[in-house]
Amino acid sequence: MRMSSQGVTVVALLADPDAPTEIAQRMARILPARLADKSGQGRRFDVEVVSEPFTAGTEDLPTLMHRIMDRGSAQNWDIVVALTDLPLHSHGLKLVVDLSHEHGLALLSLPTLGGLRLQTRARRAVEEAVLSLAGRRATGVEGPPQSQPLLAPFVGRFAPIHPGQVGAEETADLRYVVSGPRGYLRVLVGMVRANRPWRLVPGLSKALAAALATGAVATVNSTIWNLAESLSAPRLVIATVGSVALMIGWLIVDAQLWHRTAEHSPEARQRARLYNVSTVMTVGIGVLVCYVGLIVINLVWALFILNGQVFASTTGTPLHAAEYWTLSWFVASVATVGGALGSGLESDDAIRAAAYSKREQERRHMLQDDDGD
Repeated sequence: MRMSSQGVTVVALLADPDAPTEIAQRMARILPARLADKSGQGRRFDVEVVSEPFTAGTEDLPTLMHRIMDRGSAQNWDIVVALTDLPLHSHGLKLVVDLSHEHGLALLSLPTLGGLRLQTRARRAVEEAVLSLAGRRATGVEGPPQSQPLLAPFVGRFAPIHPGQVGAEETADLRYVVSGPRGYLRVLVGMVRANRPWRLVPGLSKALAAALATGAVATVNSTIWNLAESLSAPRLVIATVGSVALMIGWLIVDAQLWHRTAEHSPEARQRARLYNVSTVMTVGIGVLVCYVGLIVINLVWALFILNGQVFASTTGTPLHAAEYWTLSWFVASVATVGGALGSGLESDDAIRAAAYSKREQERRHMLQDDDGD
């Protein structure tokens, strides 16, 4: 890669499709001005966003860094910052960022930034990476800065981040990783956010149709009225937990979302656990959103359709606000079970599309192909 003339530094944000590209496009609008203000010395920055699946087929860090370097060498870019929503690993630890000051490269794994204020954290991380790389390339000094200025933007109160081990043959010369339970939790939350669990709702249209139909019928069923009135709050909670767990388990088993690795190394098992926990959390959040929606819809339907005199004559209890709420709550549990059965009508691709980001789908297809070889 060359060094731009006339004080202009060309920065490329090489982003995986979907969420990383959206994040890169949003930050690209304000990055040039912010970088110019922070760098001083009259330097200007041009920021380009390139969306392509540069992580396809591999999660190996040296391979990814070589891909980024080759991509940058083919273009008129001074600095390349690659963004991915894949959780990458280095010597059993979760990678935050890899940098090569010699080649002007950075690789940032977004899940390690957590699920909250991701756009802001990603922008600050990219800013510090670009300023560090640009400063070293402008002075012609090779190797990482001794002061390690990149540590501050990544350090959070709940995630201990520290420099990681870099092999002598690797392109990177500086690496930050995250470790410990709090770091694991941050990566997990970041993965769930990348999966966008709210997309599970429209992705399960047939299951939702089955749940809504079940709820509509159950709301006008006198047996359900009597059951709802006889159940205590703890039993209603048990019904909620049971129905939601059934829905989550059915979706994961039916669509074969559970990942099993053929490797026996501790790192492979740890990676499989991380993916599976993120799967359960992703599907769980999506199902809970559906459950809350069913309660609201059932409540509206009950307010519209139920007759207080008929209800009271059947159950012996006047139809007040508490009765509406209890009935809607119990019916939501019954409808969720119906939705679990209806989810069997969905294609596996529809459920995977609802539960995983595009990069996660490609990663799973790649791993399945490797296990089948």
